[in-house]
Amino acid sequence: MTTLTVKDLLPEDGTRGTLAGRVWLPQVNGPAVVAVRGDGVFDVTARFPTISALCEDDNPAQALAAAKGERIGDLEAIVANTAPDGRDPKKPWLLAPVDLQTLKAAGVTFAISMLERVIEERAKGNPASAEAIRKEVTRLIGDDLSKLKPGSDQAMHLKQVLIDQNAWSQYLEVGIGPDAEVFTKAPTLSSVGTGMDAGLHPKSTWNNPEPELVLFVSSRGKIVGGALGNDVNLRDFEGRSALLLSKAKDNNASCAIGPLLRLFDDTFSLDDARKLDIGLNVTGTDGFVLDGHSSISKISRDPTDLVAQTIGKIHQYPDGFVLFLGTMFAPVKDRDAPGQGFTHKRGDIVTISAPELGKLVNRMRTSDECEPWTFGIGALMKNLAQRKLI
Repeated sequence: MTTLTVKDLLPEDGTRGTLAGRVWLPQVNGPAVVAVRGDGVFDVTARFPTISALCEDDNPAQALAAAKGERIGDLEAIVANTAPDGRDPKKPWLLAPVDLQTLKAAGVTFAISMLERVIEERAKGNPASAEAIRKEVTRLIGDDLSKLKPGSDQAMHLKQVLIDQNAWSQYLEVGIGPDAEVFTKAPTLSSVGTGMDAGLHPKSTWNNPEPELVLFVSSRGKIVGGALGNDVNLRDFEGRSALLLSKAKDNNASCAIGPLLRLFDDTFSLDDARKLDIGLNVTGTDGFVLDGHSSISKISRDPTDLVAQTIGKIHQYPDGFVLFLGTMFAPVKDRDAPGQGFTHKRGDIVTISAPELGKLVNRMRTSDECEPWTFGIGALMKNLAQRKLI
């Protein structure tokens, strides 16, 4: 993993926005909630013991801007010490900017990614079958469903046509039907941040990154900010059976969020988030390069609809949640055999970027090679109590 710099992390407007994060402090053997400002990184844990607590404030951006705290150091030095290779364990390093929130994800929220899920299902996890199936699926339902509103009369008519042709799919159900797919991506506190290794199941041979916008939502259902995310996906596992979704999605280090949480303020709003263009670059040690993007403006369901389908009277999240919004990126560029599309190789560097949110950079490893997850909710509570912060 190459050493990261501030340029690899911050939004294009630098620290003009309200930026929050988490940093591991070796001297207390635990995490700090930090404010990232032009003159350094400040520990505000005494005011906000967790990112979750910050997001519960009536005005998180205003509260963070007003919070005083001890200066930990320069962002440059903290970022440079984050990658696991060569990290000095006696100095601070960056963590994922999320803690007690439940890690949720929405799937099949873009038409093009919906088509790829149908292809995975029909290929039964076999990449060699994908190209022929892609042509057949496109023939049946077309390649542009972006104007089709999920749950609309037009969508329900298309559903009936496809049922009559024996071409209906569970992925089409959640892609154009009234109910969104929302699932739990990973356990609370298990996310990795920028500069960390991200994990793939060692038995997977057909997989891909998923560059996404991640919304931060309070326990009241209020969207307070956003970050970038990689919803690492195993196409072969999920393609074999949708019941393997948890194994396809939830493995050690398979949930990457970062680099920082940008809270909504007068420099960045939900409307700005709706217009984000998220870039993707995968660079392999074999010289392979893949570029892609995902435009939130082309999402089939508005972010507020996805949030409303996640939280409400039938499901509460007392510590709030974060929500991956899905991706329009379709990994169809061949890497090895023609027609088999993309799959990761060990050592790939994945960079997910947006001018407003910075860059999330991770090196791909198998999950058993990544740093094990050892600091859970119990450890956090014990650590905060020992520091007399709760």
